[in-house]
Amino acid sequence: MHSAFQVIAVVSVFFLIAAILVFCLKTHPGFRVPEIATPHSNSTMLKTRVTKHLSQSIAINKQNSRPHPGFLIIETVCNIWFTVEIFIRFISCPSKVRYFKTPVNVIDLVATLTFYLDLLLTTFGTTADLEFFSLIRIMRLFKLTQHSSGLKILMHTFRASGKELMLLVFFLVLGIVIFASLVYYAERIEVNPQNQFKSIPLGLWWAIVTMTTIGYGDMTPHTYLGRIIGSVCALAGVLTIALPVPVIVSNFEMFYSHTQARSKMPKKRRDVLSPEQVKVHPARRHHGSREVQPLLAVHPSGPRNSKIF
Repeated sequence: MHSAFQVIAVVSVFFLIAAILVFCLKTHPGFRVPEIATPHSNSTMLKTRVTKHLSQSIAINKQNSRPHPGFLIIETVCNIWFTVEIFIRFISCPSKVRYFKTPVNVIDLVATLTFYLDLLLTTFGTTADLEFFSLIRIMRLFKLTQHSSGLKILMHTFRASGKELMLLVFFLVLGIVIFASLVYYAERIEVNPQNQFKSIPLGLWWAIVTMTTIGYGDMTPHTYLGRIIGSVCALAGVLTIALPVPVIVSNFEMFYSHTQARSKMPKKRRDVLSPEQVKVHPARRHHGSREVQPLLAVHPSGPRNSKIF
């Protein structure tokens, strides 16, 4: 039975990767075939203009080309598998309400429904453009968390580090607004014909790129005061991003150690706390120490103060 579950998981991952690859490759010009459309009425010409406008917004020229027909066959096969998988999971789920409360299940259901809706409209010759809504299909990548222990550890780490991440976002937003305002006025103090900071909202883009040390170079200060502000902005960004890193790494090590300890246990003894049930006790965090100590917690079906490891 265990081997059968593994085979189903491998097949599910295969169809998931195939669907994502098709979604990406069908937008490449090398995998599109020319399409010659002859307008028969003014309404058709109007729809063609609207479709062209929407297509240009997502960098696909649908007026002159369309995806290769083979992609539709692959997508249909993949979505048939996803439909069967959704149906089986819904039937076997003990709590139907909890099933729809799971974000991954909702994403999978909506992505599958958008495919069938797009296929139905295309079959009846409707020219409605639903490719923008089809972007939710790329969110199926989150289904990999059900099959990868590493991704589960990462998700639990981010969940446990939620307060630190919110604090990071707060300081980043604060710094972005401050430095965008400073560089805007700094570039206007001196005579600067090459001034690229026409407004503070444009400065927000420059500030976030500088604080995250990406530095595209599309916007640069040209005055001495502006360059000084840019230097301080880059240094402040490095320090701000580095502050919550130790806490996030500590949480990752905790969940990773817990997962490794569970994997080394016999199968009969793995009825212990799952990673999402682990809670960090403040007294057990030792600064500068990498020693992993047993964590004490209460198992729902076990005695109090039983050890996880």
